[in-house]
Formats: sequence, C-alpha cells, structure tokens
Amino acid sequence: MKLSDYDYNLPQELIAQYPLKERDSARLMVINRDNGVIEHRFFRDITEYISKDDVLLLNDTKVMPARLFGSRPTGGKVEILLLKHKTTVDAVTSEKDLQMRGYTFDVLIRPNRVRLKEAIILENPTLPCGELQGYYRRKPVEGISAQVTGKNEITFYAKSLEDIYNHGVIPLPPYIKREPDEADNIYYQTVYARENGSIAAPTAGLHFSNGLMDKLSSGGVNIAYVTLHVGYATFKPVKCEDITKHAMGREYYEVSEKTIGLIDNTHFRAGKIFAVGTTALRTLETYALGNKEGYTDLFIYPGYDFKLADCLITNFHLPCTTLYMLVCAFGFAKGREKLIKEAYQLAVEKKYRFYSYGDAMLII
Repeated sequence: MKLSDYDYNLPQELIAQYPLKERDSARLMVINRDNGVIEHRFFRDITEYISKDDVLLLNDTKVMPARLFGSRPTGGKVEILLLKHKTTVDAVTSEKDLQMRGYTFDVLIRPNRVRLKEAIILENPTLPCGELQGYYRRKPVEGISAQVTGKNEITFYAKSLEDIYNHGVIPLPPYIKREPDEADNIYYQTVYARENGSIAAPTAGLHFSNGLMDKLSSGGVNIAYVTLHVGYATFKPVKCEDITKHAMGREYYEVSEKTIGLIDNTHFRAGKIFAVGTTALRTLETYALGNKEGYTDLFIYPGYDFKLADCLITNFHLPCTTLYMLVCAFGFAKGREKLIKEAYQLAVEKKYRFYSYGDAMLII
C-alpha cells in the first residue's frame, strides 16, 4: 500500500477555523458499508442510528494547556509544545533557597535551533501583538526556569506541574490559522473530558452536547468510557511510501472494568459498539488484543481485521495521515475499498467543514 494512495485535494476554505456555537448542529455524513448508501444529516440526528442497549464508546481524555511561549538569551522567541512528562526530581534553586522540583518533558520546539544546556525564559502569552501575526507581547514568568537538557527535551524548575501548565494555552492544530481564544478553552474540549493528559482533542467527541448525551442515555444507550491520551504518535507524519513500514509511536490508554462489562454484555445481546473517534477505536481494538491498560502503538490501515468495533463516528482527517488510513480501513473491512475515498470527494463537493472544528461522519 502506497502513501500516495491516501492523498486527496482539499480547498483551504473548507478547513474549519472556528467551532460552531451549537456543538450538535454540525453536518453529519452517514455511510452505510452494507449497501454503499450515503446520507446527509445533522449531528443531532445521530440518535436515530444508535439503538437501546448499544454502547457509545467515548475517550474521556482532557486536553492540557500544553503550548508555552518563551525566549532564548539572545532574545529570539520560541514556542514549546509539551508532549510527555518524563521524570520529576527534587532540586534546590538559589532564588530565596526555595525548594523546587525539576520536571523533564519531551517537547517540540519551534524554531528548533536551541542548543543543549541553553536557558529558556518562560513568558506569559497575555497581550496580543497585532503587528506580528502568531506572536505575543509577553512578560517573563517569575518563579519558573527552564533549560534544554536533551534533543527535544526541556527541564522546568517549578513548584508543581500545575505551575507550568498555568502559563500555557490550548494547543490548537497548526491548520487553524489563528491564536486560541477563550472560546477554545470550552469548544476544544469534549463535554465529558475528565482525565488530564492530551495535547489534542479527540475531535469526534466535540460534537456531543450535554443535551445530546442526556437524550442518548435516557433512550437506553449505554455510555462507556476509555482513556487514550492523544500525543504526537497520533499525528506523526507518515514519511515512507510503503505505509506498512510506518512506526506509530506509543500512547497511554486504559479500559475500565465497567467498560469491559458493557462491551461484553452488548455483544452477548447482539448490540453494537459505536466508537467515537479514531482514538476510542484504537483503544478498543488494542484491548481486544489482550491488554486493558498500558501503551499502544497499534497502526490500523486497510486489511486490518476489526474485532470489537461495529460503527465509527469520526471527523474528516488530513490526507496521508494514519487517521485517514484508519477510516479507510473501516470501510475496507466490508469489502468497500473505495467507499471512504469517494465519501471524502463528495464531502468536498458538498462543502463539508473539515478537520478538528469541522463536520462529522458516521460509518455503520
């Protein structure tokens, strides 16, 4: 399977830059894998497709304010994306002899010209600077210092992890060409998010409002949760032309005993499991391979044999990504190799909104 097989053309104006005010008012493309029929609905209509005793499987991870700003001793500005907290050690600083701790993170740094042992001055992103798009007029943060301690690694010296994240902002994807605002703190988070740990939202879940969740639950739909902390592995670019040689990277996941019980009972009663998003689906399929907790590097592409997932709710994903390949695999699983690709082309023609703040797809 070639990487070029998973490319497609998308007009830039279809990439959603802002969320809809009403989460469940997004458009919904419904794809039936049995007969190839495609319907065009609204997301709130999803209640018509999920039946009593089915399971709606949600990823309850919470997006952290993981995008930080700072400067180098030379004055050059840097942006830091906190990918993973690796270690914590006690440390004593000379500043008033306060007891501090060293928190070491895997990070992405832009630009990437920083040097080993170079100090980074952390800054508050408070005052927008309009003449420099994408940058802020910033004030240095007091009580926190930082140093480059390895390749793509920074150690922060602070009193707590919370002190570090308190100076960050929501890390919107790079195809959203604006700075985050207060609305993103609400809309780039699912209404059921509760487990801190992600650098990006499980975006299919953004369409669920509290009212829609209540309607599904009162109708007898079982709401179940898994946790997969969305990290760099989900978005790691596929660079090899033979996609089967791509290495995903690992992300932490958990499946609770309560969720396992709901899954078992649902299949025993011939009900269906609706995975909400690619991360929930990957977690479910990882559990099917034998482990309910740990790290997953499961890469799903066409030809994969799905073991537990019956239906998938998802957004429209970037070309040449593992996310798009997974969705293509879900259509391929019932012998409709080109169905998803044709659906994407139809979405472009009908001007669906794409990517994180875009519209949704239900594959049944």
